Amino acid sequence: MITALTYGVKISVESIYRKDLSNAENGLYFFNYRIVIENKNDFDIQLKTRYWFIFDSLNPAREVEGDGIVGEQPILAPGRKHVYVSGCDLHSEIGYMRGHYVFQKVDSKEMFQVTVPKFDLITKPKLN
Repeated sequence: MITALTYGVKISVESIYRKDLSNAENGLYFFNYRIVIENKNDFDIQLKTRYWFIFDSLNPAREVEGDGIVGEQPILAPGRKHVYVSGCDLHSEIGYMRGHYVFQKVDSKEMFQVTVPKFDLITKPKLN
């Protein structure tokens, strides 16, 4: 699991190759990633937006941004965690993702950016 702490928000990520959802003959490789967001601050925060940079070793990189995560904009009280699972497809067997979330302090409405650490998207055969 890869972890980063930015402005009192801990982000932990793990990824897994999904052979059952992939189609290697057609150059489609699917990965799930699980993210744990933990508020280490002494104030409530709300996740507002996300940004992803997706590197695919044989194709142009993609950027994805938008509101919330998997349709949610969770509010986290101090010490609380939010866990979600999402996915990404690549057209090669090796890639990675990195990005950030924009959070808002619930009381003051101040916005701040939290780093999502780079995590690898690699099929098992390429690890040998």
